[in-house]
Amino acid sequence: MAAPPLTIRNLARTPLELKKIERYEALHTHGGGIANVTNITKGFQTLLSNQSQPTGAQIAENAQSFSDESVSILTEPFRSSKTDLKGIERPSEILRLTFETDGERYRLDVPSTGNRSTTLVPLTPNPRHAYSAVFLPQKSHLTIFSFANLSSWMQELKDDTPLSALSIPGTHNSPTCHRALPSVRCQVASIRDQLENGVRFFDIRVQPESPDDLSKDGLILVHGVFPISLSGNKYLRDVVNEVFAFLDAHPSETLIMSLKREGPGTHTDAQLSRILRDHYAGDVNHWYTAPRIPTLGEARHKIVLIRRFSLEEGLKNEWDGAGWCIDAESWAYNTPNDLCHSGDICVQDFCEVLETENIDKKIEYSTQHLERAGAIKVFLKEEGGVQTEGDQPPPKQPFYLNFLSASNFWKVGCWPEKIAEKLNPAIVDFLCCKHSELEGIEGQSVGDGGTGIVVCDWVGRDGDWDLIRAIVGMNSKLWLKEHHH
Repeated sequence: MAAPPLTIRNLARTPLELKKIERYEALHTHGGGIANVTNITKGFQTLLSNQSQPTGAQIAENAQSFSDESVSILTEPFRSSKTDLKGIERPSEILRLTFETDGERYRLDVPSTGNRSTTLVPLTPNPRHAYSAVFLPQKSHLTIFSFANLSSWMQELKDDTPLSALSIPGTHNSPTCHRALPSVRCQVASIRDQLENGVRFFDIRVQPESPDDLSKDGLILVHGVFPISLSGNKYLRDVVNEVFAFLDAHPSETLIMSLKREGPGTHTDAQLSRILRDHYAGDVNHWYTAPRIPTLGEARHKIVLIRRFSLEEGLKNEWDGAGWCIDAESWAYNTPNDLCHSGDICVQDFCEVLETENIDKKIEYSTQHLERAGAIKVFLKEEGGVQTEGDQPPPKQPFYLNFLSASNFWKVGCWPEKIAEKLNPAIVDFLCCKHSELEGIEGQSVGDGGTGIVVCDWVGRDGDWDLIRAIVGMNSKLWLKEHHH
C-alpha cells in the first residue's frame, strides 16, 4: 500500500520552509540488505544522524532513481502542513529534505538506519538554531522540535514560570534499574543517566529501616513489598546524593520527588515524615518543602518534595501552620483522572492492566490526560503584577501527573517492561501527531500545549530517549510565550 503524502508538523520556535526534496536509493549494506530498515518493534522511525549522512559521491553511486524537486512549503510554529508530496514509496527509498529559516538551511534524511531522533544537519557555519525530529514512515509524518540540551533544558525558561506549567519527563519507581524480579524492575537507566537525559520527576517508594529509632535515617528503596535489588538493600540516601551532585553541576535544574511509604513490616507515615524532616529535607537551601507549587526560580538547584504520606502531628504546624510539602495524600487508587484534595495534583494512574487487551485502555487514559494538561493556559507575571483574564485572578494550576506505568504481577505480558514496549512508542506517536492539535477532549480549547508530568517506565533502553525528548520538546510553546509576551 502506498504511503500517504508527507505531513510536516512544526513544534519548533521558528517558522520552517521546506525548500527542496530529493529521493534516492538507500546505500546497500555488506549483507545484501539496505541501510534503512523500518523498526517494527518500536513502531516509529526517526532521523539519520550527522555521522551517518551519505556523501554526495555515495548518493551518486546509488542514485538509480534519484530526483530533485525545488518546493516552497512554509510551516509556522505549532502548525502542520499537509503537502501533496509523495511519502516513501519503496523500502529502499530515502528522502532528503532541506529546510530554511532566517536565511539558514538545515538538512535531514528519512527514514534512518536506527530508531532515534537526532539533530538536523546545519548547512550554514555557526547556525543560530538547532532542531531534532521524528519521522513516522507509515504515516509519512515528520515532526520537528527545537533541539534541547537534555542535561540543562530548564535553563531556557524564566524564573517566574509556575513549575506546573512545564512539560516534565518523569520515571516510575525511578531507582529500580537494578537486577530484580521482572515485576519489580521498572527502569533500565541509572539515576544519573536519567537526570543527564532530561528526567526531572522521580517516583520513589521507601521503607523505614529502624522505625522505632527515629535517630536513624535508613530508608530502604522498595517497590510494593519487594526490595528493588536482589543483591542487597539500596537506600534513599544514595539517590539523594546523586541528585545533589547533578544539581550542583546543573544549578538551573530542579527535581520533583514524590515519596510514598511501602514495604513489609510495621512502620507508619508519621515515622517516615519525621525521618525525612529530621535527616533529609530540613535544609531549605536544598529542599523545597512549602505546601504549594513553586515557581521555577524558587525550585532551581533544589529537590521539590511531593508527599504521598500523612504527616506527624508536629509537622502540620510547619510553614505557619500550612503543613509540610506538596500534598498528594488523598491520591485515588487506579484512577483515570482524579484531583487530590489539596488541589495541587491531578493524576492519571490507571495501573491495573489485568490483560494485554487493557493496554489500549491505558493508552486512551494517558492521552486524555495529556490533552487535559495541554488545554491549560499559563498566566505569566508582568511588571506591576500578575497577568489575569479580565478582573479574575489566575486560577490555581495543579501538576497534571500522568503515569504511563501499569502491570499485572501474574501475567508476563503485563509486566512493566512489556507494557512499556507498547505504551512508550504509542505516546511518542500521539505527541508527534495529535497532541494539542485538535480542540482537546471534553470541549476544552487548546491551551499552551504542555504535557504536565509524564511518568514513564523503561526509558533509555538501548539508548532510546525519544519519549523524553518529545516531552521536553513540548515546552517550546511556553518558551515562545515567555519570550514574546
